[in-house]
Amino acid sequence: MAEKLQFEITTPEGKIYSERVDEVILPTPNGEIGILPNHIPLVSLLSPGEVRIKVGSEETYLAVSGGFIEVRPDKILVLADTAEHADEIDEARAEAAKIKAQELANVKRTDAKEFAALTAKIEKEFARLKVVQRRRRRRNIPPPTGN
Repeated sequence: MAEKLQFEITTPEGKIYSERVDEVILPTPNGEIGILPNHIPLVSLLSPGEVRIKVGSEETYLAVSGGFIEVRPDKILVLADTAEHADEIDEARAEAAKIKAQELANVKRTDAKEFAALTAKIEKEFARLKVVQRRRRRRNIPPPTGN
């Protein structure tokens, strides 16, 4: 039997994911990192983006908005601000939130703190859309139509 590693994602709301996996790909400020069993110990920031989890031939996708990563040879711990499974994301609402945040960022550039918050919001919505769109493509689900 091939080696696996324990992978856990926890948010302030509780544990979102906890399974033995073959590989995890996580977004960091320096790009994506792939983690396999027996990876060297590592601590990093988690960037807003897509988490890809591989177990055998199956892949699971989660959208995260940032946090921290701790990697040990046999375990990956992620403390995320938010984390959502693809099937929990409403694509139309995520698209609307992204557009609204982009509009606010274009209009309100008065203070650096507010601009940083809007930028983080845009990154979060991009991650959510990427995850839900990948799920839709894999399952051949047509995109939502406008109301």
